[in-house]
Amino acid sequence: MPMKHSTYSVIIVGSGIAGLYAAIKLAQTAKVPDGILLLTKSTLSECNSRYAQGGIVGVLDENKQDSISLHIADTIKAGCGLSDFNVVKFISENSQHAIKDLMACGVNFDRNEHNQLNFTLEGAHSVRRILHVGGDATGYGIEKALVEKIKNDKSIAPNITIYEQTLAVELLVDANDNCRGLISFNSATKEYEALYAPVTVLATGGTGQVYKYTTNPSVTTGDGLALGIKAHADIKDMEFIQFHPTALSLENSDSRFLISESVRGEGAKLINQNGEYFMQNHPQKDLAPRDVVAREIYSQLSKGNKVFLDASFIGIDKFKRRFPNIYKTCLENNIDITKDYIPVAPAAHYCMGGLKTEVNGKTSINNLYAIGETACTSLHGANRLASNSLLECVVCAYELVNTLSKQNLHSSKIIDETVLNTIKKYADSENESSEDFDIKALKDKVKNIMWNNVGIIRTESSLLTALSEINKIDEIFVSKDKCASLDEYELRNMLLVAKCIINAALSRKESIGAHYRADFQTTNTPLGEHACTVEKSEDKADDSKIIA
Repeated sequence: MPMKHSTYSVIIVGSGIAGLYAAIKLAQTAKVPDGILLLTKSTLSECNSRYAQGGIVGVLDENKQDSISLHIADTIKAGCGLSDFNVVKFISENSQHAIKDLMACGVNFDRNEHNQLNFTLEGAHSVRRILHVGGDATGYGIEKALVEKIKNDKSIAPNITIYEQTLAVELLVDANDNCRGLISFNSATKEYEALYAPVTVLATGGTGQVYKYTTNPSVTTGDGLALGIKAHADIKDMEFIQFHPTALSLENSDSRFLISESVRGEGAKLINQNGEYFMQNHPQKDLAPRDVVAREIYSQLSKGNKVFLDASFIGIDKFKRRFPNIYKTCLENNIDITKDYIPVAPAAHYCMGGLKTEVNGKTSINNLYAIGETACTSLHGANRLASNSLLECVVCAYELVNTLSKQNLHSSKIIDETVLNTIKKYADSENESSEDFDIKALKDKVKNIMWNNVGIIRTESSLLTALSEINKIDEIFVSKDKCASLDEYELRNMLLVAKCIINAALSRKESIGAHYRADFQTTNTPLGEHACTVEKSEDKADDSKIIA
């Protein structure tokens, strides 16, 4: 079948909060004569954002305990000094507008009996400033409101075309580093399409699925990051993978349902099987930064101790009201918090690194933008402050729209030989199937390698072992360009992302934030200096070359 060719004003890849909000604001404020295309490889509502339980930071005037300066200080401290001060300041200053605009989009944040916004506390925050929806369903609440607005708001819906079950497989980048669009693959029909636009936005979320244990849904295979790696975009801070300390840990199960940090914020405490509340000696106790708590739990588990959350300090009625989904999930797994502790263990949760961007999402490739977890604005530094990520999604998406509203978004099919060759690769050849291999087994192998060697504690030896094993899979898996299925494309992307994480972790010979090297336990990075970025390499054969 001949390949279909289509043109749009803006292509947005990803249907999480960042992508949805950008689509809505573009449709409201920018001139998009050829419309907006929103791609999602699953369904419109399945994304990492909807699993965000804890909440979203809101530095609001009505919260008299809080201030922008306090939020900036907390963010930079949690990020171990590697956050960009100007980025932190910009996002903090714009948080009030972001929250108010989400409300205007239909998001109903939880309120108390006096109809005042309810603020909660999370790790490394100095005051209560976290807003939530439905108790412990903030991501879902925001996502649901934005999806409903896109589907039902007659003023914007006609400007947005939605492709579900569609994966972006390669960017169309010309010889002068201009992104002209992308190639898409419909996993249901197996059809490819050449999509052209003057602006392409990557908002595909994180990388959690490269690890065996993760709080992320199955769709988070680093697809947007892999697109950038293949296009030789600048990458930053990929060594910083945040492992959430408290995910539900069940025997004979790899699943890790998130137990929100807000549970500890409301009073729950970590306890081991010997009855020891082992975080009590830390100045911030159970609300220490996530990397600290994750390593403490890892240490307990390494000693053969089981770790639990004791939620009895909260009170059963408050727990049911504040954390209805966590309570329900625990009951479904035969855990009654009125008499049982909640078994927990760390799990891969958030990638602080990503495509290197400005605060408006601009990448090193012309006309290519990235927002949300796919991007690295340097807000999070070496360790993300809890609930800053959803705020970053909204603020940066809004700033992206401000930038694009000043541009001419008339589409055109500008194709040079480089772009034409990319299109031909997908239009002319047969799918390069790897049917001789068990793709699921290869995916699981990648996850095990990364968990065992590139996890909470790392060494040069473990990282080199991981790189060697990942390269072996890469050599076996021959479908690196045109694949036969969604699973194969996901494996391709996972391999690219895994190598990027490993190489960054090898390059940073120190321990700082979420990057802990047992063989380099001291911190050498001067305050505010990012030592490891992946810059555009002249050696096109090396997609993850590290420039230190």
